[in-house]
Amino acid sequence: MPIQAVAVRRIWRAVGFGLVALVIWLSLTPQPIEIPVENGDKLGHVAAYATLMFWFAQLDARHRMRLAYAIGFVMLGVALEFAQRLTDYRTFEVADMGADAVGVLFAWVASPPRGPDVIGFVERVLSAP
Repeated sequence: MPIQAVAVRRIWRAVGFGLVALVIWLSLTPQPIEIPVENGDKLGHVAAYATLMFWFAQLDARHRMRLAYAIGFVMLGVALEFAQRLTDYRTFEVADMGADAVGVLFAWVASPPRGPDVIGFVERVLSAP
């Protein structure tokens, strides 16, 4: 039985919120993932926020919604940096906020209609007879 588009989008959104929770946890854990290259943490920030933006941009192609996602993710990055400042085991870095914003911008540009429509592909595959 094919999965309906509504179900795919619900699952997609639920996984997306899981990704947001993972980014929050990774941002506040006392033992963050180490990326063993110069400025590896910045690459991690770009990758994390690009993933979030790309994931949620699949759900809605309307400019206003994408703008809302973008603003929300950039604000999340800023808020998490300030939260890190309140800990004694993480550091506050403005450059991390910039890396978050770069990731969001990169994913916005890489999303449909310029980039792949992943959720559309998944919906078509799952609804095929």
